[in-house]
Amino acid sequence: MVTKLPMLKIMKKSQETKKSPLTTTSPITKEVLILSRCSWTLFNFRLNLMKALREKGYRVSCAGAKGGDYEVYDDLLCKEGFPVIDLPIDKNSMNPFKDLMLFLSMLVLFARKKPDVVHLFTIKPVVYGALALRLVSRARLIATITGLGHAFTTGNPILRKIVELLYKMALGCCDVVFFQNSDDRNLFIELGLVKADKVRLIAGSGVDLEHFSPIEKTSIEHHTSFLMIGRLLKEKGIYEFVEAAKLLKSIYPHLSFEILGERDTRNPSVVPEETINQWLDEGVVTWHGAVVDVRPYIERADVVVLPSYREGIPRALLEAGAMARPLITTDAPGCKDLVIEGENGFLAPVGSSKKLASAMEKFILDNELITSMGAQARRFVCDKFDEKRVIFQTIEQY
Repeated sequence: MVTKLPMLKIMKKSQETKKSPLTTTSPITKEVLILSRCSWTLFNFRLNLMKALREKGYRVSCAGAKGGDYEVYDDLLCKEGFPVIDLPIDKNSMNPFKDLMLFLSMLVLFARKKPDVVHLFTIKPVVYGALALRLVSRARLIATITGLGHAFTTGNPILRKIVELLYKMALGCCDVVFFQNSDDRNLFIELGLVKADKVRLIAGSGVDLEHFSPIEKTSIEHHTSFLMIGRLLKEKGIYEFVEAAKLLKSIYPHLSFEILGERDTRNPSVVPEETINQWLDEGVVTWHGAVVDVRPYIERADVVVLPSYREGIPRALLEAGAMARPLITTDAPGCKDLVIEGENGFLAPVGSSKKLASAMEKFILDNELITSMGAQARRFVCDKFDEKRVIFQTIEQY
């Protein structure tokens, strides 16, 4: 009897362990594979999701374009323990050979990794990733539509029809499809690109409220400063921002207008280099290019502006609002979701530099709005766009 008691205890302990597969003593062993356009998007938008998954015991891998301009983000992700698997994603190429190579690369990746859950972000990973996965696996497949992109904003009907067809085939393979705003969700359902029962609405990528926290402006300058954060593309409203700056500087010469973002040369709507040089020579704006940490620039700004034609949920405005900066954006899908007119900022019609300038002028004429609306912006983001809530809702679907 004495020798049997320890054995009984061991058996009982083993049975208890089996009952609790989510405890730290018996971690989840599922493999999750996150695919996005490039290491830049993985680092800026998916890093905290991947960390949360790892903390819950998942094995996490990520894939996207790496090297070249993305090299710094490759290194940063590697230091965080998420080395990027390289995929030949050429975001704006319509070359069928390149797209075939991407599709085949994804087939090889899925066959080799054998993931339990695959989460796809941005158009090419969603379209080709969904189709490739279903040829080799029945893994749980989740797609997030982060925005409708160039095909839906250029007015090119042939390109749009092609993209719609690809979306319809790809989203038909998915178990869950996340949309970041109700306009995009409703459009896809109305066009028959996705079944309504697969759709979930989520608050963008959310924002880290501790990392992006209110900081009092340290500058001793007394002129109002406006900051635009976004790639230098036509559909981001860059031309309207510069035209508004010209209008206002002719009346208030001491104003400051800054631009933060890369010249995405792969996009057909990128601003020509000679145009940017002309703006800089005229002293209309200051351009800082792309940076790893946007917080010092938001800290220096009074108001953050994004005159985009369409977005999913613009992360730049979430980060600015979290840092208690008032917002100016357009009444476009995705953008309008972040501003309550007259409370945390102002809305302007898409494509109207004059209306955009009028919205900016309100802060010039009444500087107290900067503080009061900035505080409202912080509260609004905290209430609706906390990244922790978004990550929890995402992992629920895994």
